[in-house]
This record gives sequence, C-alpha cells and structure tokens, in this order.
Amino acid sequence: MAQNKSQFQIFPLGIFGGVSAAIKRPLEVTSFSFDEQHKLRHDDSSLRWYWPPKLGADLSRGLETFVKHDDSVDDHLNGLLAAIVKLEEKTGERVVADFVTWRGMMTKIMCLPFDPRSSFEMHAIKFHNTIYIEESHAFKLLSRVYEAQNHQMQLGSFWGYKFETLSTLPAWWAQCTRSEIESRENDIVNNEAQWCSIVKTGFDNTRIVLGGEVDALWQGEPRSVDNPPVYVELKTSKEIRSDNDALVFEQKLLRFWAQSFLLGVQKIIVGFRDRNGILQSLDELQTTSLPSIAKKGRKTWDGNTCINFTNRLLKWLKETIPEDGMVWKIRHDENSETVDVYPVPGQKSFLTKEFVEWRMSGEV
Repeated sequence: MAQNKSQFQIFPLGIFGGVSAAIKRPLEVTSFSFDEQHKLRHDDSSLRWYWPPKLGADLSRGLETFVKHDDSVDDHLNGLLAAIVKLEEKTGERVVADFVTWRGMMTKIMCLPFDPRSSFEMHAIKFHNTIYIEESHAFKLLSRVYEAQNHQMQLGSFWGYKFETLSTLPAWWAQCTRSEIESRENDIVNNEAQWCSIVKTGFDNTRIVLGGEVDALWQGEPRSVDNPPVYVELKTSKEIRSDNDALVFEQKLLRFWAQSFLLGVQKIIVGFRDRNGILQSLDELQTTSLPSIAKKGRKTWDGNTCINFTNRLLKWLKETIPEDGMVWKIRHDENSETVDVYPVPGQKSFLTKEFVEWRMSGEV
C-alpha cells in the first residue's frame, strides 16, 4: 500500500457535465525533428506534407523491411526539454507553464471518463512550480508484451505506419517529382523519423506546454502568421459494415478527437481498410466536428465532460503534488474509479541535467 496516497474520484461523471471550461487555443511556439536514426534535430527536416494515397493499396506491403523504433530505450522528456532550452536561448524568455508533458499523457487523461478500462502509470515531478509528467517506461514496456505476442496487433500497428507513408511527401506536392508521388507504395516504412510540434495551451487558468508528433501539413507553414499551418492526423480503421462497426468507430473517435484537439490539429484523414489490410476509402474529418458526431450517434462520449474532467484533475494535481524534489506516481488501474497519486521514495528525477542547469543558471 503506497504511503501518502491521494485519490481523485472519476465517478459519477455527471459532476463533470454541462458547459465546458474555457480552453486556450493551442499556440505553436517551436518544433523539432527526429531523423531516420531518431537523432534529435532542432529543425523541420522531418516535417511531411499530405497527399492522398492510392485506393486499393496493400497496407501489409513492406512489413518485412519495416524500420521500427526501439522503444525499449527510455527517452523520458529529453527531446521536449531540449527544444524548450533552445527556444529560451533564442528568445531570452522563460517558457512558463503549470504542466509540461507529451500530448500522449494528456490524451490518456482526457479520454479516461469514457474509457475506464484503460490503465496508465505516469511519473511527475514539480520543479520551479511546474509539474513535469512522463510515462512510466516500465509500465509502457509491460503493456507492449501482449502486443509483441499478438501478430494481428503488430500487423494493425504496421498498417497505421504504412498509411502514413502512403499519404505523405517530403515537400509540398508541386515541389516533388512524379516518381516521389507515385512510388510511395515502395517506400520503406520507418517510424524513427518524427516531426514534433510544441504548443502552449490551457484549461481555464491552468497553463500547459505540450509536445507531440504531427503526421503531416495540409497547407501553410509552421508558426507562420501570414500563412498559418493546417495540420493533419492520419488514422486507419476497419470498414464500417454493421451497426457494431459504427459503434466501435464512434468510440475510436474519442481518442482521435482528444489527440488532435490538444495539439491544435484541424483535420483527421481516416483510411478505411478491409480485413486483409487493403485500403478501400478515405474520409476527411474536422477535429471540431467529432463531439457532434458522438452526440448525434450513440452518445458513447461527450467532449465537454472530457474537458471538465481534465480541468479539475489538473487543478487537483497542482494542489496535491508538492515541490519536494521527489518523483510522484500518477496511476489508474483498469476499471478503477479513482486516479491515484503518491510519492516514489528513491526514484531518480527524469529531468535532464542540461535542462536543470539551464533553468538554475538564471539566464531566463
């Protein structure tokens, strides 16, 4: 039994209903890339542009040559913190926030009211009045064990990466050769390379800095005022052929919405495939329209409830986690009615030495 454990009640969900808390529109402040060897680069070299894929493409093609990122290595918040230091060096201004984390952590929290079967474990530490949150690497690896033993899950994961490869180009289409556009089915799938956007956002008076991977650019340029960017999230899903398929898809829209909403991604392109992984059709969705789709459908989730739940949980975390130099655990067990928070004595801080020294230097 963890000592000093505090609990946040998830149910009844009715207490989180009604009009949503005020949301600060995500504002992109910087970005960075991981190259094809997953080396950090402070540039936009891994940014991709959207261009529709050919229907009828086999999403299984190239599985044997898949270059898969080794996620047994714990990256912590390293890339995100390095990018913040780089930005502060450039601007001379401190990036002020109540929370700094990856978009994936906030997505797990935001979806929890309507996905109580999900489980997660995160680490948090408060430093200079900001709470930094990362995923527990040990917990993440444990959750990967089942996937590693399930061929269909591995194949489904690859189909998603293959769809991204088929749907993107290394530059705006007019700047690409015909061969680059038409030979995408032959491109080696590599998920080492990523382009990550960092945004300032917030729930009510809680300020958040989020970093997250962006699949592609629809139009515009990163951080441009004159030519603002329109980003795209790329997803695959099974063809809808029955009422149950429609129900499952509506439930999936919750995660699609939360991921894109948090980072300010405006469009979601869904590639529908058959059971054999053959791409059958495409659908273009506006992120802001997804809560309405759920409301008009089976009502499997409610966007306002998710926002209000997240808002209150974040406020509670600010009050619960002290600045004591300790790492705290944020945990939800499958079907639990609470989010549990407790200290982990002896756990080493996951903040990088470079980031801590930069902040302690008084340069910003």
